[in-house]
Amino acid sequence: MYARNACFGIARELGYKYFLELDDDYVCFSYRKIVDGKFIQVDCKNIDKVFNLMMMFLDVSGAASVAFAQGGDFIGGKDNKNYSKGILRKAMNSFFCRTDREFKFIGRVNEDVNTYCKLGNMGGLFFTITRFCLCQEPTQKQKGGMSEQYLDSGTYLKSFYPVMLTPSCVTISMMGEKHKRLHHKIMWDKCVPKILSDKYKKA
Repeated sequence: MYARNACFGIARELGYKYFLELDDDYVCFSYRKIVDGKFIQVDCKNIDKVFNLMMMFLDVSGAASVAFAQGGDFIGGKDNKNYSKGILRKAMNSFFCRTDREFKFIGRVNEDVNTYCKLGNMGGLFFTITRFCLCQEPTQKQKGGMSEQYLDSGTYLKSFYPVMLTPSCVTISMMGEKHKRLHHKIMWDKCVPKILSDKYKKA
């Protein structure tokens, strides 16, 4: 049994309606803003308030899980399109969950991507809020967790799990500036259902 999936039952046994899964050791939690044309980071002073807001959004959105953004979501700074979107159709590294909306994480590795791709493809809602960000150490640099497995098998095994689960919308690409490595690439137009505007309604 995987710890991720056991958390729903454990939380229910303890009488909790909500719980939060966190995947890494974090340096900080921060707001992201554009001020005077610059993309800045403002450290969070009251994380309880942010947690409450995330749980409120989880309630009203009907999502299976909602997450904080990560540094990689903002490559490009103020011109990054993810920031302007406000919400992304994925959840990684942090998972706000409700015990009455249980879902199963899929696979031994890359299970976060596997899950939001496969369940998102079936209509499940997974969201990342891009106004708030967690800051972690660089991937595969710290000891423990999944680092040893990723270093042992590279990113080949990790990257191909979501391809096997949802080949209609996930492929493989090379990422990185100096040191190229295999990484999954999601074609979002083919991954998740969308709600069409009323303006397209036929008379």
